[in-house]
Amino acid sequence: MDIFLHDPDETRLPPEEVRLRKVQVTPQPYAQRVKIYLELTPFMKRPNVGVTITSASVMEVARTSILETMLPKLELIMHLREPEPGNAYTIETSVYYQNLPEPSDDPTDIPLPEPLIVDHNKTVFSFPHMET
Repeated sequence: MDIFLHDPDETRLPPEEVRLRKVQVTPQPYAQRVKIYLELTPFMKRPNVGVTITSASVMEVARTSILETMLPKLELIMHLREPEPGNAYTIETSVYYQNLPEPSDDPTDIPLPEPLIVDHNKTVFSFPHMET
């Protein structure tokens, strides 16, 4: 039983064709937070989503991963470490699939294969200057 309602007119896409439809970034005034809205194309297999925010000095200030999302529309709030009002930030969003090795009784470390990145987006934003 499919518990999520899907538009019957939209075709679910295989992993190689899944894309970001929309990335919307809204800095929250008077806070160290950023509201992020992501919309994906309909998918057959649940994708992973990675979001990284870097400062103008290319220092990572926030990162998150959403593993095997069931929803094509995602909304999240990210908190930034050491925000710099007025400076530009870059948010990078990736949609990817990861093939994991099968579990085994052998305790040797098996390196993870590289993820299949199917879409990537870069958006620049800044916090407004706060008046005191």
